Amino acid sequence: MIEGLSRIIEQVSREKGIPMDSLRETVEQALVAAARKVYGQEKDIEAQYNPDTDEVELFEYKTVVEDVEDPDLEISLEDARRVSQDASIPLGEEIGLIMDLEGFGRIAAQTAKQVIIQRVRDSEREKVYDAYKDRVGELITGIVRRFEKGAIIVDLGKSEAVIPGREQVRTETYRQGDRIQAYILEVARNARGPQVVLSRTHPGLLVKLFEMEVPEIYEGIVTIEAAVREPGQRAKIAVSSRDSDVDPVGACVGMKGSRVQAVVGELRGEKIDIIPYSIDPARFVCSAISPAIVTKVLLDEDTRTMELIVPDDQLSLAIGRRGQNVRLAAKLTGWKIDIHSETKIREMNEQAREDLARVEGLTEDFREILIRYGFRTIQDVGDADPDDLMDTLGLTEDQAQAIIDHADVLLTEELRKKYERQEENERRVAAGLPTIEQEEAAARAVEEARLAAIEAERVAAEEAELAAQAAEEAELAAEDGETAEEDATEDEADEAPEGDDAPEAEEV
Repeated sequence: MIEGLSRIIEQVSREKGIPMDSLRETVEQALVAAARKVYGQEKDIEAQYNPDTDEVELFEYKTVVEDVEDPDLEISLEDARRVSQDASIPLGEEIGLIMDLEGFGRIAAQTAKQVIIQRVRDSEREKVYDAYKDRVGELITGIVRRFEKGAIIVDLGKSEAVIPGREQVRTETYRQGDRIQAYILEVARNARGPQVVLSRTHPGLLVKLFEMEVPEIYEGIVTIEAAVREPGQRAKIAVSSRDSDVDPVGACVGMKGSRVQAVVGELRGEKIDIIPYSIDPARFVCSAISPAIVTKVLLDEDTRTMELIVPDDQLSLAIGRRGQNVRLAAKLTGWKIDIHSETKIREMNEQAREDLARVEGLTEDFREILIRYGFRTIQDVGDADPDDLMDTLGLTEDQAQAIIDHADVLLTEELRKKYERQEENERRVAAGLPTIEQEEAAARAVEEARLAAIEAERVAAEEAELAAQAAEEAELAAEDGETAEEDATEDEADEAPEGDDAPEAEEV
């Protein structure tokens, strides 16, 4: 039926490394499926490889019965004995009849060819999957081969990988034939076979590059505790050392910055901050926010929130361009970070003193202590646990509870006023009238205009006064000039010779 089947199977097995038994079994299953498609799905068909004839033979199995009701699955006793030439076959016996495959040879050969090709593809895909499934998280180097729908196809040698658009750095560009180093993100199975997905944006790429450049990391002396990136722009890594004699930051920087510069070069100029790790969260966050200097830290462990106070001239440095520095620091440390300047904190504290002064039982000293511990609003006091106020202010439980209760009363009153204001606004809108906020804004605008007019009058008056002074000074200066001229004339007259000293007139 298929000429040279064993030779074909042996050749494919040798070249592709697929067991011959597996290939024969696959061909048998494929021929059964093809035969059922040709002769009917109801038939009970099996395939067996015959090494003597080097062919796959198909057998149709039927049950011996006296009266045939289903010719696809049953055969009469008489026909069974005649076909098998065995007169002892009993009723109920299942016999296999060699199928007449006249006209099926071409179909069988084509089917076997397609099955072997598909089996080879499946085997190669399985090899790719097995080769890379345990390498997720490693670095790999390949050659850029082509671009497909925004993805980069990378030649890894015996297989290909893909860098999807989401895993590419926007500032990086590649051409066909360029060498590329990437992080193995995942090895996924799909309908077209396993796919090796690479990444140039994953923080793991940063970690693996430092492992390559810093022997202390590879040896386990220095550990990268955390790493975060905004690919192509900036990255931060936190490092620690298990050897007190080894400076983890210095080890990563290298002599004259050689190690970190090698990583920066591979990441196409991405700026990297190397931070010393600390188990003290406040110290760790202060290091992570560098190069800005922090003057004070307030932290809330329950919400994992940290408030950093920095000098006014350090605020923009701490926040970074478009909030990049504080955003990376928060990701690195796992804390939510709020940054305020010293001036802003003073303003907030002044407002806090006014608000907290409304709460009965809070003396000026108590208010200063609460502000120092981050209580700046009546809401903060109302939400506090009595134990917090007892420990912070040294109060009894009754005193602490009384302060909290009064804060709750004030909050309830504010909430009532808020709802009343909201209802009044809804009533006004329904009546076509301006809201309270709009009236207040209009009143502020009128007041600002009045103050501006007063200021303009004041400035005009000052300018008029200055002009008058200037005119008076000019008039005085002119008078002084005339007096000086008259004095000069009188001096010349006094100096003229008289009598015998006068010069004689010359004769003409």
